[in-house]
Amino acid sequence: MEGVSIHTDPDLSPASLPRHVGIIMDGNGRWAKQRGLVRTKGHEEGLKRAKDIAKAAADIGLSYVTLYVFSTENWKRTEQEVGFLMNLIHLHLLDELQFYRDNQIRVRQIGNLAGLPLSIQKDIREAEEDTKDFTGLTIVLAINYGGRDEIVRAVNRIAAAPGRHDSRTAVTEADISSSFDIPDLPDVDLLIRTGGEKRLSNFLMWKSAYAELVFSDTLWPDYGRQEFYHDIAEYQRRTRRFGAVPDETEAAGSGTK
Repeated sequence: MEGVSIHTDPDLSPASLPRHVGIIMDGNGRWAKQRGLVRTKGHEEGLKRAKDIAKAAADIGLSYVTLYVFSTENWKRTEQEVGFLMNLIHLHLLDELQFYRDNQIRVRQIGNLAGLPLSIQKDIREAEEDTKDFTGLTIVLAINYGGRDEIVRAVNRIAAAPGRHDSRTAVTEADISSSFDIPDLPDVDLLIRTGGEKRLSNFLMWKSAYAELVFSDTLWPDYGRQEFYHDIAEYQRRTRRFGAVPDETEAAGSGTK
């Protein structure tokens, strides 16, 4: 990120940007209801906002942004809404490839890929393949994702690994981390949730252990670039201690990792 010029918000310091930002994009349905619209219209607007925030992140040189697109719990919604969301994901992955190319954004996915419709699996694989060599921002799409589910699947991968026959062998944190969907995905530095709710909703449970949390009352379709930068500025004003006593980290400054 050295040499990045941040002209969009004078309060942002290029030296202490979060490496990984996770976003729970909440409030689409309520946004639509407030306007007398069907819920699906809120999801359409929310998708536009996701693209805007991806561009905002790329413009300041962020490395990773993970977007909570569709959770393992979202299957409980009506068949009509689930079908609409699957189609929206399909259209986005097809229509926005040029956007990702133009901005050198790499696309990756976390979540239970095998549990998605075959057409969506194909779309995801093609988007990942098409953008795999891009070195700018990495957008991670959490689709059919649950934090607990990812941990369970990681443990099952460890249990099924060739040569692991001795159940007495201790499983380490490193074993679990290396068995996640994207083993090289760094821990979350800043986790943002829009829509006024204050909970994690099973999002990146393991990787958010020491994340700085910011909760916005803004409904996701109204969440814009300037509020995003404001939330990053809030992150930079905090002192991250990772369990240490204050005097051991004061010299490191705010927003450091």
